[in-house]
Amino acid sequence: MLNASLKQLATQLLQRKISSVELTKEFLKHIKTLNQELNAFITLNEEMSLAQAQAADNMIAAGEAHPLTGIPVAQKDIFCAKEWLTTCGSKMLSNFISPYDATVIERFNQVGAVNIGKTNMDEFAMGSSNETSYYGPVKNPWDSLAVPGGSSGGSACAIAARMAPAATGTDTGGSIRQPAALCGISGIKPTYGLVSRYGMIAFASSLDQAGPMAKSAEDLALLLNVMAGFDTRDSTSIQREPEDYAHDLEKPLGQLRIGLPREYFAKGMSNDVASAVEAAIAEYRKLGATIVEISLPNARLSIPVYYVLAPAEASSNLSRFDGVRYGYRAEQYTDLEDMYKKTRAQGFGAEVKRRILIGTYVLSHGYYDAYYLQAQKLRRLIANDFTDAFKQCDVIMGPTTPAVAFNLGEKSSDPIQMYLSDIYTSAANLAGLPAMSIPVGFGDKNRPVGLHIIGNYFREAQMLNITHRYQQVTDWHLRVPAGLLEV
Repeated sequence: MLNASLKQLATQLLQRKISSVELTKEFLKHIKTLNQELNAFITLNEEMSLAQAQAADNMIAAGEAHPLTGIPVAQKDIFCAKEWLTTCGSKMLSNFISPYDATVIERFNQVGAVNIGKTNMDEFAMGSSNETSYYGPVKNPWDSLAVPGGSSGGSACAIAARMAPAATGTDTGGSIRQPAALCGISGIKPTYGLVSRYGMIAFASSLDQAGPMAKSAEDLALLLNVMAGFDTRDSTSIQREPEDYAHDLEKPLGQLRIGLPREYFAKGMSNDVASAVEAAIAEYRKLGATIVEISLPNARLSIPVYYVLAPAEASSNLSRFDGVRYGYRAEQYTDLEDMYKKTRAQGFGAEVKRRILIGTYVLSHGYYDAYYLQAQKLRRLIANDFTDAFKQCDVIMGPTTPAVAFNLGEKSSDPIQMYLSDIYTSAANLAGLPAMSIPVGFGDKNRPVGLHIIGNYFREAQMLNITHRYQQVTDWHLRVPAGLLEV
């Protein structure tokens, strides 16, 4: 059961071969066995999870089942969930019990899915390694010496270690795709605005996007069918006709044109990642795809642009955490100003403080035009490059990360090297495009390699179809870290 797909689990539940209560207990047991070592989950609430499972069993018995009814889903701890501790990986929210559900949580509740627990993450989603969490780093289940990637590293780890069959994540500059690549799972960042951000604790509002993480494209399609949809409570939510993302999974690839940006295959990519990515592209050739060389000339600017705009928005969004309304408050202070200062100094970690300071600086008088405004102009150039590229191809492929997972602590003292982990992923966020990562092999020290796929706006169904066809002829997405299912 721990290694089954979502469709297989749904069939077992519908046929009454297993109940949701039994399934939930099985995953909770596996979590308790592994979590002390891997640290993938921040919060478990067995009583609430089992109550949801019982309600799901009642839905199935009444003939009201949805494809995800009764299936445990791990929720990244950035989503507010009613009566659940919602920390965002920070001391600042270490005592915050949410009084309401995020739209994403609400949608899963409506179809009878079970919240199996809240997963660990980089503090306020700021990080590429899941080492900035107030609750300690998550470990990569393929190698406990390695990082799982961030900021959705807890979700990626939980799926790879089979502690959950599926999970939610968020992606601001690569935070679904990068951990998916480093942990050997599949993850998709939808088009900006496709999934509601209501109740998702904000980092950078023009970049943040929720998305699903799972073992396969087929599983991602079922999850996205639940998560996607217009929400009047989110001003950035896009109103469009509902779509069945699983409808075209079996469609032949036909005359698929795959664009390979020459900038992505230049210096900077490690040899082991290059070999796995090239082998995956060769497999697509066998499936009938045509390879087209394209150019994204401004792609090299995505990291500097991202690390001006994202901190600027973070500086604004995180100003609400002042110790007055909710969350952590310093115990000793002399007056209101002192309380603000001590609360924020004690409540935020080093990486969050660094980004708030950068963001405040680039928004300050005299620097706004020189940095923030220029970055916005360059953001438009990056988006225009993609518009031109999609006139020549259907999807763009390349590496998700420049190298396989690095060791815990290896880049902690060098923020610039850490930021470069997102060099291939951040451009899709700046342009608002859908993008995903899928496992395509293993590199140095037998650590997973991810293939990055970028699609045109609202082409998630096409991307999932392309991925599903690849996963039908390969088994990288079925690989499990040695010994974890026997634990």
